[in-house]
Amino acid sequence: MKTGLIMEGGAMRGMFTAGVTDVFMENGIEFDGAAGISAGAIFGCNYKSHQIGRTIRYNKRYGRDPRYCSIRSLITTGDLYGVEFCYHTVPEKLDIFDRAAFEQNPMEFYVGATDVATGRIAYHNCLDGRAKDIEWMRASASMPFVSRPVKIDGRLYLDGGITDPVPFKYMEKRGYNRNVIILTQPKGYQKKDHHNSSLIKMLLKKYPKVADAMIARPGVYNHQMEEILERENSGQSLVIRPPEPLGISRTENNPTELEWVYQTGRVEGKKRLKEVIDFLKKD
Repeated sequence: MKTGLIMEGGAMRGMFTAGVTDVFMENGIEFDGAAGISAGAIFGCNYKSHQIGRTIRYNKRYGRDPRYCSIRSLITTGDLYGVEFCYHTVPEKLDIFDRAAFEQNPMEFYVGATDVATGRIAYHNCLDGRAKDIEWMRASASMPFVSRPVKIDGRLYLDGGITDPVPFKYMEKRGYNRNVIILTQPKGYQKKDHHNSSLIKMLLKKYPKVADAMIARPGVYNHQMEEILERENSGQSLVIRPPEPLGISRTENNPTELEWVYQTGRVEGKKRLKEVIDFLKKD
């Protein structure tokens, strides 16, 4: 039996996930492997490096810094979230990412990104937390329209949430048969079909496969939620969700709002803690 931790994206809704996972780490909960998409990747990596509190700390401290996220950054660089500041200055100088701890932790950590040419998901096992792993994490969180595609080994990638919002099937295929899934939307949430397909195709005319995947995404997401609910009801997976809509924007930078979402995650993490421990110990 292999235990897995699976983390949905959702940009700053990921503060909910950070609250849950910090409670897990504080209580010594370990997994054989983890998989994250988008915010689930760039925040979830702190589980493997075992850096409790790091996600909420640096987002509250630097979220309003224009080098971190701003229209100015989007206009001048093509990325709403500044690449140099977010992926180098913060983790290398201001709030250091513990690459040594990341590498020494035997837990596998997979991140998914959308291949621009094919419109399909691609996964990478992050082993050491160094340059290539960071590029995969960045690619996984590179939202269409406000990010440039990330080039890795000659291929271009964008946000993994376009094509595989919650990577539970990928983990199951890799033999992870006891999974804790953290979602960032409440139970019953359904994405609405796009009514602006023509606009999406126009804005992404350079990347038609990505446009097709974006248009199909609501149906893909809603089907995943149905499948996850089936696994939850059967006891195959344990699912943790916000108790209500989190009500923050994808680019929220108000420290008070971020802290509220994070604390909501902590409350849910504590509430479900014994259940999680018992679930992971099952034969």
